[in-house]
Amino acid sequence: MCGIAGLIGYKGDQHTVIKKMNDRMFHRGPDDGGSYIDEGRKVALGHRRLAIVDLSKNGAQPFVSASKKSVMVYNGEIYNAGEIKEKLMADAGESLVFRSTSDTEILLEAIERYGAKEALSMCKGMFGLAVYDKEAGTVTLARDRVGEKPLYYGTVAGSFAFASDIGCLRQIDGFDNAINEDVLDIYFEEGYIPAPYSIYENIYKLDPGKILTVDVKTLKTTEITYWSMKDAAKKGQKNLFTGSFEEASMELERLLKESIKGQMIADVPLGAFLSAGIDSSTVVSLMQAISPGKVRTFTIGMEDEKYNEAVYAKEIAAHLGTEHTEKYITEKDAKEVIPKLSFMFGEPFADSSQIPTFLVSQMTREHVTVSLSGDGGDELFCGYRSYQSLSRVWNKVKKIPYPVRKLASGIMLASPMTKDEVSYTKSVYLGAKSPYELHRMEREQDDLTKRIAKKKGRAKYKGMELPAHFLGEVNHEAMLLDMIHYHPDDILVKVDRTAMAVSLETRVPMLDRDVMEFAWSLPIEYLREGDTGKRILRDVLYRYVPKEMMERPKKGFSIPISKWLLDDDLRDWAEELLDKKKIEEAGILDADVVEKIWRDFTERGKYRIQIWYILMFQMWYETEGPGAKLG
Repeated sequence: MCGIAGLIGYKGDQHTVIKKMNDRMFHRGPDDGGSYIDEGRKVALGHRRLAIVDLSKNGAQPFVSASKKSVMVYNGEIYNAGEIKEKLMADAGESLVFRSTSDTEILLEAIERYGAKEALSMCKGMFGLAVYDKEAGTVTLARDRVGEKPLYYGTVAGSFAFASDIGCLRQIDGFDNAINEDVLDIYFEEGYIPAPYSIYENIYKLDPGKILTVDVKTLKTTEITYWSMKDAAKKGQKNLFTGSFEEASMELERLLKESIKGQMIADVPLGAFLSAGIDSSTVVSLMQAISPGKVRTFTIGMEDEKYNEAVYAKEIAAHLGTEHTEKYITEKDAKEVIPKLSFMFGEPFADSSQIPTFLVSQMTREHVTVSLSGDGGDELFCGYRSYQSLSRVWNKVKKIPYPVRKLASGIMLASPMTKDEVSYTKSVYLGAKSPYELHRMEREQDDLTKRIAKKKGRAKYKGMELPAHFLGEVNHEAMLLDMIHYHPDDILVKVDRTAMAVSLETRVPMLDRDVMEFAWSLPIEYLREGDTGKRILRDVLYRYVPKEMMERPKKGFSIPISKWLLDDDLRDWAEELLDKKKIEEAGILDADVVEKIWRDFTERGKYRIQIWYILMFQMWYETEGPGAKLG
């Protein structure tokens, strides 16, 4: 796990700027740093290294290919690098001699020999990378299939720039990119900014599964897709697994074990996060089953019993025989994280579970350098309860022709009789054109929160261009939308940024290519049984952990933000950020709307999740925004 940065066509001092960009992401790679600069073509590459495989200087970056034709900076891990190396050696013969045991060298040589699209299609791993082809005069950027690793790019001070951390781009002398107000409506609905957008104009996130090539002379770009979640889902649902449930369960167990075995390769200490949930328990169970020694597991506990699953996690660890470490955090511990969040994320991000995720990462990093995670189980194996309610509601509303529903929805929403929350929600749901729209509407804002940003945004959600009934099954439709939108732009962002803030590499076995493609081929009855999701994943887990140990009410990985914001210290902090005069002077948010939302909470007890979204935006604006002093 590392951090990368680069400049193409920059007219200023490339050496100084690339060093500043590297320094900004020191936390992503504290073990080493380096740069490569082609003065003539004005190409500068920067890298910070967290050494995981081949800890020697032989694996340092930027990495130059054996032919000297290409230079690469790379953030990530290729889990099947050994297989790719064997193919390279078979194809190249004795002409190719490897100087290191790092996956970096293998990946670069594969890209040079086979081209980026073919090479990356072979890879099983996570990455954000840039390859400078000196002969072709191009720099090629690429991102992994799901978006585990970040990669921002865009135009800054007349140059093309890219980085793992958006904060690096602000280090470029001449940075004057304005806030992208077109995305604020999405941010205040979701609490994050989805790819391909960022908080700044002319700066983007490279979408997962994409390759972007830049001509170093003209700075013109071309983009291609080497893997698509949408296509994988469509192919899987067109070619459903025909075996029995038991056969499917055995195959899933085999694929997960294969994925986990590959992801346990490291030259540094490795462990796993363990909550009391199905996903992390499955990953840890299979890790322990294939490990010759005790797997190290990590859990944090909360003082508030309503949010504490550490007791259950400890029981599961004891049953599996892992070397378990737990730490109980206090309210004070959690609150002390808040001032660090803007620097961590570099742009507004407001999933409040970012706080416990940082704390468990911080504790884990005291013992290991790599940690496996159970993320992805809900979205791939139909785990969210909302999928069941979505199916129930859609099966009711779809019986009415869409034009009739749309008209009725508009009339009901305009009626003075539709003012209570239940009636309003039903009226909104009635107007849904497809399961995709209905799934989005479950997070629909009220009239007040839709007016937080003064400028009406024009940015569109990716995934919404999918045709209605694309997969033909409601649960799968919602799962696909989450896998191309919510999972990469919220869950994976949260895990990457909080873990890398403490220089911890995280790996997600369920996002293995073969596991995902198999999951998309499963019929819904293998995923959900009545109100219970993740049926097939549970079946795998129950071979290792007793069913009764797992069937407990899920408490989630959350914190009582609404309660804390009424405490004196956090309330003072919040009210300083929400000062009406400051908001009016900035001119981005509607100060009257913000004031009304805050008063509804403090005076009438109505908490809206957008309060945290506003606070995270305001804190980012003051500490990391365009006018803030560089740290």
